[in-house]
Amino acid sequence: MSVLTLMKKPAQNTFEEFAQRFEAASKRAGKEQYLVPYFIASHPGSTVADMIDLAVFLKQRGYRPRQVQDFIPAPMDVATCMYWTGLNPHSMKPVDTAKKLRDRKVQRALLQFFAPENYFSVREALMQAGRAELIGDGPECLIPARPPSEALAARRTEANAPAARPGYRRPARTRGERPR
Repeated sequence: MSVLTLMKKPAQNTFEEFAQRFEAASKRAGKEQYLVPYFIASHPGSTVADMIDLAVFLKQRGYRPRQVQDFIPAPMDVATCMYWTGLNPHSMKPVDTAKKLRDRKVQRALLQFFAPENYFSVREALMQAGRAELIGDGPECLIPARPPSEALAARRTEANAPAARPGYRRPARTRGERPR
């Protein structure tokens, strides 16, 4: 069952048709208007493969969502039931659910594949999913073959973050370990 079905939303082609009609109506009215789609990462039923497909869809259409909502379980919601039980309450069939923070971050990063700070997460997800063809410098690729300098800087900052905390103590060296 698709994520959109679990969300009680129409199929993807419905959105595409609406977007075309919206653009045509805006032109007829002589107005410059924009669609602002609402994307949710880690909704129950969403997998990394689904997020990769959505990232490809976004890239093909030139969408670069600046804001992505992470799924948050809310009381009395069917999606919350799916999140906690791992089951679709209507069919009692299993539903993939990203509960670990790492898994949730990967899904979010895929929706914002273009952001340099997400480069390494996106690359790892693509490699693990067997979608290496989306890494490179071609127009269909989600990320470049080589990490942008901003991605390297973000990784360095993240790696050095523990050392910047007050009271941080470097772990003691073990016998035979080279000095840093």
